[in-house]
Amino acid sequence: MYQLESFREDDLDAQIALVRANPLGLIVSQGPQGLVADPIPFLIDTDEQGQVTLRAHLSRGNPHWSLLQAGQECLVVFQGAEGYISPGWYETKRHTGKVVPTWNYAAVHMWGTPTVTQDSVWLRQLLTELTAVHEGNQPQPWRLDDAPAEYIAANIKGIVGIEIAVTRREGKWKMSQNRSAADIAGVIDGLRAGDDCQQQLADEVERRRG
Repeated sequence: MYQLESFREDDLDAQIALVRANPLGLIVSQGPQGLVADPIPFLIDTDEQGQVTLRAHLSRGNPHWSLLQAGQECLVVFQGAEGYISPGWYETKRHTGKVVPTWNYAAVHMWGTPTVTQDSVWLRQLLTELTAVHEGNQPQPWRLDDAPAEYIAANIKGIVGIEIAVTRREGKWKMSQNRSAADIAGVIDGLRAGDDCQQQLADEVERRRG
């Protein structure tokens, strides 16, 4: 993606944190008819050497998974906090009027060659981990064992697993870092007057200001 150095974020921990907070990634690959994309939830892991691995699953009925067997590189896009930035929030507007609207956002792009698996043990482990992550805040977390064993087994037969060893990654946090301190303060104040999504974006702008 297009980068300015002031927005670039290469820190692995920051990228992983964004993915874990926003696990619905858009997987993009090349097929005979052109580009194919599907949003699916991912798990992200890293080993002691810093190797990043993405894991997910697709419905067996989704033809996208057959494209992922071709040994070609795919891209997974994760989107973090984002939102419109009004030029009316900038202090510069009051002094020169030389301002325009923009959009702030955080995003992580990860590339790798996917491996497709139909191993039922691997798939069950993936589903167990996905469920544990996303049920963790429920008063009574649902587990795979709460459903009949034959029902889960039938569902596992209906999916295929995807594992991507990440070979390239980029992070971008466009959070008004190229504006003056007064303009950044105005952006934060403007966002603080908004909804929950704008509050989250304000938090990011605040963390990123110098």
